[in-house]
Amino acid sequence: MKNKTQTAALHDSIAILKQQQSQELALLKEDFQELYQSVKPANLLQTVVNQIVKIPDLKNNLLNSFIGLSTGYLSKKIMFGTTKGPIKKIVGTVVQFLVTNFVSKQTDTVLHKTKRT
Repeated sequence: MKNKTQTAALHDSIAILKQQQSQELALLKEDFQELYQSVKPANLLQTVVNQIVKIPDLKNNLLNSFIGLSTGYLSKKIMFGTTKGPIKKIVGTVVQFLVTNFVSKQTDTVLHKTKRT
């Protein structure tokens, strides 16, 4: 008699453990699916972009950098055009660097003055 109750208890325990195992497997599959979705390149890019957008001064810094770089590049092209000599290329690059730095640092001042007028 004791064997039947022990056997029944073992069967019940096995059934409970199988149910628990299937629930944990379902949770594991769900977690894996979430991880898989988060590692997709499109989702990674979206996450990075969302984090970048949350940075308060980033838009202003990007604008300043873009204006500085474009002004430096244009000033080099206007002053030196397309040169083949190594000295002119070096001087043109130095001029571009100087103009880029100056303009990117002064962009806030210029934008502030234009907004007041």
